[in-house]
Parts: sequence; structure tokens; C-alpha cells
Amino acid sequence: MKNKAFFIFGIVFLLSIFVLNLVVAIDFNEDISDSDKETFDEILEPVMKIYNLVKYSASVLAVIILLFGGITYMTAGSNPAKREQAKNVIMYVVIGLIVIWVAPLIVNFIVS
Repeated sequence: MKNKAFFIFGIVFLLSIFVLNLVVAIDFNEDISDSDKETFDEILEPVMKIYNLVKYSASVLAVIILLFGGITYMTAGSNPAKREQAKNVIMYVVIGLIVIWVAPLIVNFIVS
């Protein structure tokens, strides 16, 4: 049950990152006035601050979890279940970091 909740939270978090990046990557048409562009930029500025805070906070948390996963792997000794669990934690954290940092590039590629 606990793993299912983390999985659902992870999916929602990743989808929110992609949606936020899509909003940031919107290309304006020629018929939008300069004042509308400025208003959009004013609205987008705090959103980008929140996005960067979440991205960097998640990265710091991921590094801490990586350290604990590495320590668990090294201290597991001959317990194969504990070693496998530590490897899985490390793998999922690395995948999460890749998704967090590559999401803006993917969205920019799709939009442009």
C-alpha cells in the first residue's frame, strides 16, 4: 500500500512538471500585444520560482536518498534482499533525477 501511494505521488509530480514546462514553453503569436506578453511574464515569474524551488529541493532530497541507498547497499553484507532493495532505491532516484532535469528539454523539443 505504501509503495502504491509513492508511485501515484510520483506520477502526479512528474505530470505536474511536464504541464508546468508546457505552460512555460508556450510560444506567443504575432497578434498578442506587448502588454499581454508583459502581464504573462509577470504571472509566470513566481510560478518559475516555485518550479525551480521544487526542482532543486527534489534534487537535494534525491542526493540524500542516494547516500542512504549507497550506505545501505554497502552495509547489507550477505543479505541479498537488503542489497536488492538498496539497488532499487538507487535506480529509482536516478530515474527521477533524470526526469526532473530532462523534462524542460523534452517539452521545449515538443513545443518547438
